[in-house]
Amino acid sequence: MTRLKPLPLLLLAFAVFYLLPMGLHGLWVPDETRYAQISQEMLLSGNWVAPHFMGVRYFEKPAAGYWLIALGQAVFGENLFGVRIASALTTGLSVVLAYLIARRLWNDPRKSFACALLYMSFGLVAGQAGYSNLDPQFTLWVNLSLVALWFALDSRSSRGRLGAWAMLGVACAMGFMTKGFLAWLLPVLIAVPYMLWQRRLGELLRYGPIAIGVALLLCLPWVWAIHLQEPDYWRFFFWHEHIRRFSSDNAQHARAWWFFLPIMVVACLPWAALLPSTVLKAWKDKGQPAIIFLALWLLLPLVFFSLSNGKLPTYIMPCLLPLALLMGHAVIDLVSRGKTRALRVNGLLNLAIGVGALVALIYLQIGNPLYSNSHAEMYSLSLTFIVLLGWILSNVLQAFRPLTLWAMPALGIGLLVALLPAGMPEEVTDTEMPDQFVLQHLDELQHTHALISNELGSASALSWRLRRPEVAFYDTQGELSYGLKYADSMHRKVDLDSIQTWLADARQQGSVGVLMRVKSTSEHREEGQLPAGGKRYRKGAMLLIIYPKIP
Repeated sequence: MTRLKPLPLLLLAFAVFYLLPMGLHGLWVPDETRYAQISQEMLLSGNWVAPHFMGVRYFEKPAAGYWLIALGQAVFGENLFGVRIASALTTGLSVVLAYLIARRLWNDPRKSFACALLYMSFGLVAGQAGYSNLDPQFTLWVNLSLVALWFALDSRSSRGRLGAWAMLGVACAMGFMTKGFLAWLLPVLIAVPYMLWQRRLGELLRYGPIAIGVALLLCLPWVWAIHLQEPDYWRFFFWHEHIRRFSSDNAQHARAWWFFLPIMVVACLPWAALLPSTVLKAWKDKGQPAIIFLALWLLLPLVFFSLSNGKLPTYIMPCLLPLALLMGHAVIDLVSRGKTRALRVNGLLNLAIGVGALVALIYLQIGNPLYSNSHAEMYSLSLTFIVLLGWILSNVLQAFRPLTLWAMPALGIGLLVALLPAGMPEEVTDTEMPDQFVLQHLDELQHTHALISNELGSASALSWRLRRPEVAFYDTQGELSYGLKYADSMHRKVDLDSIQTWLADARQQGSVGVLMRVKSTSEHREEGQLPAGGKRYRKGAMLLIIYPKIP
């Protein structure tokens, strides 16, 4: 393993399975189209302080996450790769952090490799690496803050200790400007009980102000700038995105308190069957400071997130690095002692999942086809079969050669995240990746005078592809309900009763592009309110109408 230089090997695998396929499929709604458009709008408008979504104030997140996505589009182009590169690179840096802290914790090359590989191949981490979202970025900053905390506590020199505390401040600042106050809470949540247990609270009081000072120094310019530009930002962001989401009975994405327990199991597939061995090993080594630190890092944020009323699966991503470290510690112990049972069970479990998925796909394709007989659909079906067969083979190898091929499930997850999105049937891609539908009709849409859509994901795909933030919203508001209350944005709302008047007025100035998602009863009613005529293109649930200018 040492001769193979494991860190470059990991980064090569990351490039092959996570970077190269990023341009093979369209942007998923709602997240990818939203973040692509908001960051593109920063490039177009030059306003890097206050986020706007299709020209409407959008105060749900701070600005730094959009900065990185915008930087990706500025460097690599306003394309699929440019939109996603920020998520991929921040995930890759988290993999490097896993390797570095494992080396600091145990000084064992096998454990450093195992921890980084496990983290990189956790299903939730791998899935988000090629997905334009703020969660991989925020996870990096939380990971960096806690890795820096451990390096600060473990450092033997004053210079190293000061540098680590300063790095902790940098990570907290970037995390705060990416998703908010949680970036400051999580390191404190782990540091205080750990240092109380170590009887080192005085050290925290002496060096903690360094991290606080660095964080404030980095944050204050943007904090003050957005206050001057948008005085209502902090009221909305603090109360709506923090207090209400945490404690309100009608919080967005409300879930039961136990929601994250099964999610943790699914998140660490294809390694979920190793969880019992990981827990047992951690309990056996519970007297070691490193194990206590990792356990606090894993459990306290998990408890905090579980107490919140608003929950999404990606919220627990900051808990996955300590889990990977504990699991890598346990796996190498199993391999060193020649214990194969847990590894065999893991391979067999994944094998059962893969065989079950393959049988279900064949059954559905015969009885109620998911894929049509077109050339493109058969190509997508072939990719899906390759994914499932690769998953099955890699886990067969782990099950039958657990000591030498224990890492093979990582190959299965790599194939899955690289190829499965491109292997989705058109029934899925037509609705969930509307930017591809827009791309097919880009030439006609570029000559339109006005644009309107009845669904925000489709509207943002339209806006991003055409580089035009000014899209009207037909009978929809969603997450823009706050921003559309401002006087300078109210004209963007078009209801059922006024759509024909709006179209008639807009067509006096030029042609109009109408992009519709037509699935639900209400959306069929919205289509029914549109006037006849125009050039119409329909694909699955997507409908595009180009109304010509009224002479």
